[in-house]
Amino acid sequence: MGIGHAREHAPADGRTRGPGSGEEGAHLDRAAVERAGRRLADRVWRTPVLRCDQLDARSGARLWLKAENLQRGGSFKVRGALLAVEHLAGSGSRGVIAQSTGNHAIAVALAARQHGLPAIVVLPSDAPPTKIHRIREAGAEVMTAGTLLADRVAAVAQLRELHGYDVIDPYQNPHVVAGQGTATAELIDQAAQVGVHLDAVVVPVGGGSAIAGACLAVEGRGVSVVGAEPQAVPALTTALRTQGPVTVAAGHTIADGLRPDRIGDLPFALAHRVVSAVVTVSEEAIADALRAAFLHARLVIEPAAATALAAALEHASRYGRDVGVLLSGGNVEPSLAASLLTGQETPAPHTTAA
Repeated sequence: MGIGHAREHAPADGRTRGPGSGEEGAHLDRAAVERAGRRLADRVWRTPVLRCDQLDARSGARLWLKAENLQRGGSFKVRGALLAVEHLAGSGSRGVIAQSTGNHAIAVALAARQHGLPAIVVLPSDAPPTKIHRIREAGAEVMTAGTLLADRVAAVAQLRELHGYDVIDPYQNPHVVAGQGTATAELIDQAAQVGVHLDAVVVPVGGGSAIAGACLAVEGRGVSVVGAEPQAVPALTTALRTQGPVTVAAGHTIADGLRPDRIGDLPFALAHRVVSAVVTVSEEAIADALRAAFLHARLVIEPAAATALAAALEHASRYGRDVGVLLSGGNVEPSLAASLLTGQETPAPHTTAA
């Protein structure tokens, strides 16, 4: 079911407000991530951290790959969704609504099912069929709304008014941000368990929950945070240049999970003083990194995760000897993966999204 293309803009801060959204009054710091980690114990997989000689050789550093493509729901997003839905269920929620490019929606659907709550998720009209199937398989209702963040935010507002459900924003909800930070915290701890202090972590940037959570997780640990985003959607790069979140003209990218054309206010507030660098990655480099992960590390990752790997392959040696990479998910459309792996897919040029 679809919702018509929205003409109005999203709220200035890019967030959706609503009862139980969990945005008010939460203090976010490293301790919040550690508390989130304890709450998530035995509820999410402690995914492995892997090494690959060929990828190390290409990067000029030792890459420590956090394989969240093996996580429940196929991505790290389940971490934040479990915490946010748990919070709302404990507050008597009647149901939840979320907008997403895909992985947050899958995660919210899975978490809502655990608590017996109805869930409605709003996706772009061109969302990958594989992600839509996984959401419906988890029992959530799927709706579509245009191709821009503003379209989805407007649709969520309509649905909240209609159903009275609580909104779980993928970028603005503090429970989501703290939960996402547990992936980076685990990565740092797992490296430390084998006597390695990471010099930096590289994380993909879409709406910003991953990099915000990473910035919380590294507090006081002497680890730099590097963001990686498609050249086609430089939301964080632009926000840092303009000193605040702005909507960018989004071009086509195969990294569908990194399509949000605006960084969230909450992630920007947490990240802008902490992030050491943001690397913008070409479509060709994203595709090459996806192939490299499969051929050399035997990992099936989605283009969003490949964006972080691409940045590390090209720039890791600048950040130190030991660099962690958050491979954020593995929910890649089979047809896209097949065409990229066989070299039949040529990433499209950076045209403006409709």
